[in-house]
Amino acid sequence: MDDNVFSAALVTVRSLAEVDRLLDRVKSSAARVYDWVAAFEGDPLQMLRHMKFDQVGLHPLAHYPLNIVEQINQTWTFSVALLAARQLLLLHPEARGFHLAPGAHASQPLDIMSEVEGIVGAETFAAVTPRNNNKLAKDIAKLSARSERHRYIFFMSPEFPGSARLPRLERDGIQVWSVDF
Repeated sequence: MDDNVFSAALVTVRSLAEVDRLLDRVKSSAARVYDWVAAFEGDPLQMLRHMKFDQVGLHPLAHYPLNIVEQINQTWTFSVALLAARQLLLLHPEARGFHLAPGAHASQPLDIMSEVEGIVGAETFAAVTPRNNNKLAKDIAKLSARSERHRYIFFMSPEFPGSARLPRLERDGIQVWSVDF
């Protein structure tokens, strides 16, 4: 994978193969932390302390050091965005690819935006339930004010296993999808 395709804040994907390579990077960083946890010998509270405060984890894509708690959050943030991008590549080849900047410190107005301006805009999140912090409603409100021709929300939640469109959650012409591995 060409490391120039992404930074920690912005990822561009133009093909399913690129999505798959980036998901492999996510899995690779998770495997390294799994190995660290499996090899840890010591007091359980000290292990949790290291996970919370020490940079024993990795950013899921850029592989720079993070604490494991942040790695967990970033892993699911980027996984949802990448799985959403996979679906959007199939639905909108005319978009010529997507810029992904998920998370609180995003470098663009939406988590996912089409390379061809104005075609696709999407918000993404992972949560125990999409009702957590009223996230789904807030994202619908945000996208309702947007002018992209196709607007989406993609989320991952154990309440909605699998990847599927969820018309019962849709409003204002915004498609809602669950995604999963």
